[in-house]
Amino acid sequence: MYRGGETDDSLRVGVVGTGFIARGFMMTLGGQDGMVPGPVLTRRASDGLSGLPKYFKPTNAVEDLIEGSDLVVECSGHVLHATEVIEEVMAAGLPVVTMDAETQVTTGSYFAGKGVFSEAEGDQPGCLAALREEALQMGFVPLVYGNIKGYLNHNPTPEEMDYWGKKQGISLDKVTSFTDGTKVQVEQALVANGLGAGIIRPGLLGPGTQDLTAGAEVLAETAILAGGPVSDFILSPGGPAGVFIAALHDDRFKGYLSNFKMGEGPVYTLIRNFHLCNLEIAKTVRRIADGGEPLLNNGPAPVISVATVAKTDLLPGQEIKQGMGSFAVRGSTVRTAEIPEHVPIGLVYDAKVKRRVTAGSVLTWDDLEVPESRAREIWLELQGRQGR
Repeated sequence: MYRGGETDDSLRVGVVGTGFIARGFMMTLGGQDGMVPGPVLTRRASDGLSGLPKYFKPTNAVEDLIEGSDLVVECSGHVLHATEVIEEVMAAGLPVVTMDAETQVTTGSYFAGKGVFSEAEGDQPGCLAALREEALQMGFVPLVYGNIKGYLNHNPTPEEMDYWGKKQGISLDKVTSFTDGTKVQVEQALVANGLGAGIIRPGLLGPGTQDLTAGAEVLAETAILAGGPVSDFILSPGGPAGVFIAALHDDRFKGYLSNFKMGEGPVYTLIRNFHLCNLEIAKTVRRIADGGEPLLNNGPAPVISVATVAKTDLLPGQEIKQGMGSFAVRGSTVRTAEIPEHVPIGLVYDAKVKRRVTAGSVLTWDDLEVPESRAREIWLELQGRQGR
């Protein structure tokens, strides 16, 4: 139940979205001192909502959200909707915290310089950004910003995903994007752009390993050869649902680090063995409310994108309702400069295939008809701004 006591200086926190993460954050917010619930923006009819804490008031109007909030947390998971809402909210001068890596890597760079805009701690990108801050404060030099993934199947069946979605209480599209790798590709693209890292190769390397440290060291070796930090993941069935940073340190501290059970170097692995999503969002809300810098966003000049890749052969006229979580396509990281004509998966909603595309191909604007949207306008503007 809501325990906060409203005062004149209480922070009114509005929420965009009513899904799994949004509902969990609302529950968490109910116990935060100095914060009070603002409106909840939803596209659903009020009689179709369930599971919302009683102290949150749903609305279908962005104006109500803005009027009743001092800060907005966006976690709708729908890039087109989120982009329009964020633009209005930030135009009104309100800070925005997101747990929405999909929107960040698609249109987030447009908002990075227009006000206070930050990804939240709790999902893997925000947790990596927070771990990086700690690592730098201790003198580490990051080589790898890593995600720990337990399972990967690029082409799962609808039956499998329906089973796991119901078992975990997560929507079919979300559990599919987790399984087929789209989610980790999106997350690590955001990490690369936001933390100034590169990628080893399109689609990431993702070595399989039972030993997290050994996997981290494999990636660190490639980062050393590349001459700079990289964003990637390791595939480790049974590993923790967390993140890691592989890093170097001053040789003068080798004895100390060995004594602290960090190994003999020269690469040291810092593991955060959890990410608690909605339970951690409030940390970033407080950071922003206290005048802190954004934890992470996609940066003003991103170089990594998440392209749309065909899972199967696609035929002219075939419709794709939504790219992320689709059984027709998945997302894969690319260096934008290498395939500037790619269609980012974050824009694929109600799209139609224009010509035959073979499985495994990156879809271009010549392959896919994508409806006009504000998000599409922003994406194309960003590419033009960067001369691509």
